Amino acid sequence: MTAYVIAISNEKGGVAKTTTTFSLGASLAEMGKKVLLLDLDPQGNLTLANGLEPGKADKNGSHVLLNGAQLLEAIQKTSTPSMDIVPSSPTLLDAEQKLPVRNHYAYTLLNALQLDTLPYDFVLLDCPPSMGAITFNALTAAALLVIPTQAEYFSAYALRDMMTLIRRIRRDTNPRLAYRILITLLDQRNRTHKVIREQLTQTFGNGLFSTVIEVDTRLRESPIIGIPINQYRPNSRGSYQYQVLAQELIDYVQQQKDTQSP
Repeated sequence: MTAYVIAISNEKGGVAKTTTTFSLGASLAEMGKKVLLLDLDPQGNLTLANGLEPGKADKNGSHVLLNGAQLLEAIQKTSTPSMDIVPSSPTLLDAEQKLPVRNHYAYTLLNALQLDTLPYDFVLLDCPPSMGAITFNALTAAALLVIPTQAEYFSAYALRDMMTLIRRIRRDTNPRLAYRILITLLDQRNRTHKVIREQLTQTFGNGLFSTVIEVDTRLRESPIIGIPINQYRPNSRGSYQYQVLAQELIDYVQQQKDTQSP
């Protein structure tokens, strides 16, 4: 099985990046897909959301990136069937300084993913809110970059830097990298949100997911409680929208495979 690798990243914090990784992964698992989460953020919020303590596992993402540990050795089960995780550790901070001095450091994660035949349909990479060595590794390894962004000025402005990074990655390490922007924390009653959403649609067109994620207090509660939204509040708006997003993503990946078929 060849896993489809998706990086979820934005240098702007507070855009529901980890919530998206957590909720999308659980929605894909509910749809019968086998999912592996990689928590690459030293803060470890995705690890905490899955009921694990960052840095406590025998092997974690830091061991994979810095010490050459095999990815399969670092995988932990979560409470969600068909969804596993490689947990984070505060020592991932060391990767930002230590990786760039190594030859071909940008390919470290890609090589780790290719070393083993992973029994997953999707691998989701939760990146730190920065453009350092870890994010560079994630984007080099990914087939698709998902960029969660709010329909607010500063979040939309930050997309300029993300587009610059995408061009750099395509030029230097991963010419096949595609991207899709996901509008999150949308308030349909907020006129500014509507205006910026329209501007994003005009600017990026098909580069946006059709699905949007609206403001939902249950989505904020879900990672804190440690239960994915589709289990915590299955009838909520947030649960429904992440299910729709998961289906849109599955359809997108299938289209890419059909296009590449001889």
